[in-house]
Amino acid sequence: MNRYAGVLLSVTSLPSRYGIGCFDQAAYDFVDWLEKAGQRYWQILPLGATAHGGSDDSPYQSYSAFAGNPYLISLDALVEEGVLTREECEEADFGSNPAKVDYDKLYENRLKLLRKAYERSDIAGNGAYQAFIRDNAWWLNDYALFMALKGFFGDAPFRAWPEDIRMHWGFAVDYYNRELYFEVEFQKYLQFQFDRQWTKLKAYANRKHIQIVGDIPIYVSPDGADVWAHPELFQLNGNNESTAIAGCPPDAFAADGQVWGNPLYRWDYHRATGFDWWVSRMWYSFKLYDVVRIDHFRGFDEYFSIPASSASAKDGHWEKGPGMDLFNTIRYRLGNVHVIAEDLGHMTDGVRRLVKDSGYPNMKVLQFAVDPADIGAANDYWPHNYNSNCVVYTGTHDNETVAGWFAGLAPDAQKQVRDYLCNYDTPDDRLYKALIALTMSTVAKDCIVPIQDWLGLDNSARMNKPGTVGFNWRWRLLPGQLTEELAEEMLAMAKRYGRANWDAIKAGEKAAAGSCAMG
Repeated sequence: MNRYAGVLLSVTSLPSRYGIGCFDQAAYDFVDWLEKAGQRYWQILPLGATAHGGSDDSPYQSYSAFAGNPYLISLDALVEEGVLTREECEEADFGSNPAKVDYDKLYENRLKLLRKAYERSDIAGNGAYQAFIRDNAWWLNDYALFMALKGFFGDAPFRAWPEDIRMHWGFAVDYYNRELYFEVEFQKYLQFQFDRQWTKLKAYANRKHIQIVGDIPIYVSPDGADVWAHPELFQLNGNNESTAIAGCPPDAFAADGQVWGNPLYRWDYHRATGFDWWVSRMWYSFKLYDVVRIDHFRGFDEYFSIPASSASAKDGHWEKGPGMDLFNTIRYRLGNVHVIAEDLGHMTDGVRRLVKDSGYPNMKVLQFAVDPADIGAANDYWPHNYNSNCVVYTGTHDNETVAGWFAGLAPDAQKQVRDYLCNYDTPDDRLYKALIALTMSTVAKDCIVPIQDWLGLDNSARMNKPGTVGFNWRWRLLPGQLTEELAEEMLAMAKRYGRANWDAIKAGEKAAAGSCAMG
C-alpha cells in the first residue's frame, strides 16, 4: 500500500497583493513547493460562493452546493486577458493587513472590479463561455438568478422576497430572468471564470503528480439556491420554511452543542429518487477534486435534528440517516471514488459500522487523543490504535494549531504527550516537530498536516474556532514564509517515514535536469 503525505491550506490563505489568496501565481508556486517537499496532497477548504455577513464568509455556508467563490478568481489573469488594468487592481482597497483577509473590503471592492471585467468581455462570441453555460445549466441557471435576486432585493434572505419568486413559481422565474438579464449573465460569467481558472490550476497540480483533496459540507446554506429552487429535497413546510434544522449536541468543540441552522434533508424523497441530487453533487465534486472529504460523515448514519423554532441544541434529538443505501448508490453510479469520511465528534457503533461498510478511510486527529484520565488503551485517536485505512491529522481547520494546542495544555496533559513520545528534553516551543513526526510515522495510509503546524505557529494563525464569529477564516501566509529549507525538511521526513511522493520527486528532478541541459 502506498503511503503519502499532504498539506492542508485554504486557497484563501495563499499570499496575494489583492486581499485574498486566489488562483494566481502564488497558487502555482505553492504547487511547485509541494512538489519539492515530496508531498502528494494539497487539501483545501470548500471553494463555494460564501455568504457575506454574520457567517464570517465561512466556506461551510455557501450560496450553492455547486457554484465557486468569485473572490478566488485571479485578477492578474483578468489583467492578462485585457479586461482589467493593473492600475485598477492596485488602486482598489482590499484591506491593510497582508496576514488577514478583510471580507468587508472584498465585498465592497473586488466585485466592482469583476463587474468591470464582465462589461469589457466579449462573452457573446466566446464559444467556451457558451459551452460552459450550456453544460452547467442544470445548476447554473437557478444559482445565477438567485444571486441576481439577492442583489435586487437588497441582499435580503430569500424567505423575505415576494411570494411568487420566493416560492420559485415558473412565471416569476421567467419574469425576473428577463428583468435582471444582465445581472444574471454577470453571475454566469463569474462562474465561467472561476471554472476556467480552477480547471487550469488543478491540471497543473495533477501534472506535478499532486492531487487536490476537496472538502464538501454535508449540508447546504438555509439561504441558498439549492433550498430556494429545490425545496422538495429538504424538511420544509408549505411556505418553504424549515421545520427542523441541523446542529450537534455537546462535544469537544462546544460544551452546549451547536445550532447550525441548515435545513435537513428529506431522506425519504432522496431515496425514492435514487439519490439523484447527491449523485450529481458527488459527480460534480469529482470534476473539481481528486479526493473528496465529506464533512460531518456521521450525519449519514444518524443526524441531529433541532426544531427550527429552537435556539438551543439541547432541544434536539437523533434521527436515522440514509446509511449505506446512499453510498452503495454512489458506488454503483460513479464507481470506486476516493472519499475521506470526516467522522469526528460523538462516535457510536453505528458510525463505526457505516465507515467500515463504506470502505472509506476515516480521520484521526492527534489532538483528540490527549486525556490524562485515559491511558490510551481504548482511545481511538492514539496512534497505536490506528488501522491503515485512515487519514491522520495533527489538527484540522477547526482545531488550534498544534503548537498553540500543546502550549495551552495543563501540565499533566503535557506530561502525557511527552510520555507517549518518550521525549523529555525538547523545549516546549519545538515539540510541534516531534508531534508532526509522530503523525508521519503512523500506519495511517495518508497524513495531512496544516501548513500552520509545519511553520510552528501559535493560535493567532488558527483558521476557525467553532461556535464563534467575527474573526474566523481570515488567516493568510505572508510572502517568504514557505522556505526552501522547510521544503527540504518536509521531504526528508516524508522519505524517512515512507510517505514521499516519488512520482513528483522524479518529475521535478527530470524537469530540473532538462532545464540545466537547455541552459
